[in-house]
Amino acid sequence: MRTRTWFLTVLMVFISVTVFAGGSTEAASADGSWKPTKNVEWVVTSSPGGGSDIFTRTITDIIARDKLVDQTIVINNQTDGGGEVGRLRVSQAKGDGLTLLTFNSGDLVPMVTNTPNRLSGFRPIAIMAVDRHLLLQGTSPRFASFEEAIAEAQSGGRVIIGGSKGDDLNLYSMMLTEFGVTEDELVYVMFDATSDALTALLGGHIDYCIGKPAASDQYIKSGDAFPVVAFAMERFGGDLADVPLLSEIGPYNNIESPIWRGVVTSKATPDNIVQYWSDILQQVSETETWDKDYIERNMLTEYFLPWEEATAYMQAYEENVLAGL
Repeated sequence: MRTRTWFLTVLMVFISVTVFAGGSTEAASADGSWKPTKNVEWVVTSSPGGGSDIFTRTITDIIARDKLVDQTIVINNQTDGGGEVGRLRVSQAKGDGLTLLTFNSGDLVPMVTNTPNRLSGFRPIAIMAVDRHLLLQGTSPRFASFEEAIAEAQSGGRVIIGGSKGDDLNLYSMMLTEFGVTEDELVYVMFDATSDALTALLGGHIDYCIGKPAASDQYIKSGDAFPVVAFAMERFGGDLADVPLLSEIGPYNNIESPIWRGVVTSKATPDNIVQYWSDILQQVSETETWDKDYIERNMLTEYFLPWEEATAYMQAYEENVLAGL
């Protein structure tokens, strides 16, 4: 009886240690290092060909080309429920490091607005880039400059700005505060997409339009729209290097509402696995392909943050969104 009891005790200890060490066959080695030994699923909660899909496939192509990960990464476009089904599933996945999720500020806002899911359901791995905004005017503007338009609103006049939802609307709120005007003086018309707002600008239905550089590029190059202000803390580069910041056109502070693009995994994932993927993504961010074929092509701002800094950044963003609600 003593022998049987001893055997059962040792067996239970062995099982407990095995479960604690990895929770699955993806256990860490004795020195805490880890790497996947099975295929990895990367969930994208938007359709193929969309911004998040291009972001993800660019990363996985670089990983495969440079042999940064031994296992195959399979992309799963899961768009059910506006992406909420995929986000919830990843948040509840095993912490084995085999399930990743492309996660952007545009995903976080509807998630915390419409569901009980929160950032606490994930482990941030990295932020890879940010997208900032321009203010554009058409070919027959009512105002000679944006400074003149601000003065018109501050004197009780009416200036109309168009834009999309989410970050565009947040940026508009910042403008109201910075210029000290009301919603009746600086009017915001919200469209379903930036392309709709740009169409209204070209038709002369609004005075200005908030748009992201990549979405506005074709209209700028064709001469149908002109950037008048860069909503950022520092100037854009390339063809937009001459676009002034808000602080350069008047006694104002620079404002921005950057759209960050990042990667997360399940909340159950331990630090060593999060660190592994963060290191992999940092290697991706340092390649010329990432700079040329993704950052420059999509007119983004390179902005890599490893997992600990990305966690603090995303948490601060969520707190700001929740405060607004």
